[in-house]
Amino acid sequence: LAAKARQHRDRLAALMITYPSTHGVFEAGVRQACAIVKEAGGRVYMDGANFNAMVGLTHPRACGADVCHLNLHKTFCIPHGGGGPGMGPIGCTAELAPFLPGVAAEPTRVDRPAVRGQVAGAPFGSPMVLPITYAYLRMLGAEGLRDATRRAILNANYMATRLAGHYPILYSGPGGRVAHEFIVDCRPLDEAAGITIDDIAKRLMDYGFHAPTMSWPVAGTLMVEPTESETRAELDRFCDAMISIRGEARRVETGEWPAEHHPLRHAPHPAEVLLDEVWDRPYPRRLATHPDPRQLEPGAKFWPAVARIDNPYGDRNLHCTCAPMRSE
Repeated sequence: LAAKARQHRDRLAALMITYPSTHGVFEAGVRQACAIVKEAGGRVYMDGANFNAMVGLTHPRACGADVCHLNLHKTFCIPHGGGGPGMGPIGCTAELAPFLPGVAAEPTRVDRPAVRGQVAGAPFGSPMVLPITYAYLRMLGAEGLRDATRRAILNANYMATRLAGHYPILYSGPGGRVAHEFIVDCRPLDEAAGITIDDIAKRLMDYGFHAPTMSWPVAGTLMVEPTESETRAELDRFCDAMISIRGEARRVETGEWPAEHHPLRHAPHPAEVLLDEVWDRPYPRRLATHPDPRQLEPGAKFWPAVARIDNPYGDRNLHCTCAPMRSE
């Protein structure tokens, strides 16, 4: 980084970082990296995507950042599903305040003397979302927010520790710990038994889970981010599922199940599979649909709607399900 900064110092604008890193590590050299860029005349923009591991413990300025946007989803109580909403406040140093977006008709303000035409399409954000975050902040208070951060980090480290004996955990900090998320390396299963990350993700549906982030930021991996919200029982249930899947993969590795004819390759298993009159698979029906004994309890089973589909084919081939139009 220092060499690149020296090479491009005449054109260097900024460095964008995520802290903790997307690999789930509190990078020890973050201040040094920011100092290198600033010494060369640049600025540092921090992506607030992982602020869930910072609230109450540290802050962007302490790391060396000049600008940071704070996502309300994940960190501040707004759901992450459906693609967002990835909106929230943007904080910056005083020297950059004049360059923040403004409103064309807004009068000049003392704290922002020169609005230079930067227009915000929604200067007050989303009024249907912001009250939820406001209430969350007021009800938790400073200590509650700090406790949530601690629990998010604790939960991730607990899960990483439980899974480390069954899957490689790709990255950790100098102390062997992770931040609020961690990356499970599933590539050894592909190398040993041809079991892909898709097989694992589909099999997790049989256990009642939507798969964590797949193949990002590293192909063939799962990035697990439990946050502070899950109970110990739920964390254990997911770990138990992943450990059980590793055991199923081992039965393929040893040749007990054929390489193309095992629960992971056929997952998920909807109710229709259980009701088939003919069962020609080398594993029992109950293992297919109820791999966790806890799923036999009333109301504990989630049934996938469909069996395995070819995702890439579906992405590349449009199929219209509209009813045909009738001529009058």
